[in-house]
Amino acid sequence: MVFGLFSKEKALQRTIEKATNRLSQQADRWAALEKLREDGSDEALFGLCKRFSITSMKGVEDEAEKSWVVDTLVAKGPAVLGPLVRYMKTAEQLSFTLRVLERIADHDKIVEVVDQLFSTEPPGYVRMPERRIDLLRWFAEWKPATDDEVISRFTPYVTDFDENSRFAAIDGMATRDPARIAGPLLAALLRPDEESGRIKRAIAEVLVKTKAPLGDQAAAVATALTGPLADVFKVEAGVLKKR
Repeated sequence: MVFGLFSKEKALQRTIEKATNRLSQQADRWAALEKLREDGSDEALFGLCKRFSITSMKGVEDEAEKSWVVDTLVAKGPAVLGPLVRYMKTAEQLSFTLRVLERIADHDKIVEVVDQLFSTEPPGYVRMPERRIDLLRWFAEWKPATDDEVISRFTPYVTDFDENSRFAAIDGMATRDPARIAGPLLAALLRPDEESGRIKRAIAEVLVKTKAPLGDQAAAVATALTGPLADVFKVEAGVLKKR
């Protein structure tokens, strides 16, 4: 009996390997993916998630397979949550898994998982920032998220080490309460360590678009408008405007 169980586990691992072999023929990967769907065990569902981790040779085929996996996992419902979260803990990219998460879990569970993911991505240097960028972009677009949920989680990242992460966090605040995003965005704009013209421009654009109040930082912002920024933006009546 033990031998039979071992053989079954070994066969499942071979199927997962076939499903995640980027050099295989698509027909072979499809067959393996369908076997994993039929198996339906936690390990098989985890194996389906692993398909997101590889990019096959042909872009159209790759997208089709990943979209199929998304729909297949969603069809399994809440049963896939365990294997999905297990995979997300170490996944280098999160975009496809987040598509699954938002369709199988309720608001509170999604926020719980998102917080677990943010806890693994503390602001600071990271060799591969794609995880946090995927998470920031997705959470910014997730319609049920409240201003408080977004702003409180994005604030630490507007000064992140990685420029693209900073940009994603700033962009994610652009549709939120102007009075509440003003503080973190102004702090980011005025901090001496910010040397990126792209980031300063992005912050300025959001401040203009939202008409966020500058408050007692108006004079400091006016002083900070140097170089190209001074040609485009101005402080007037307590807000930032375009010339």
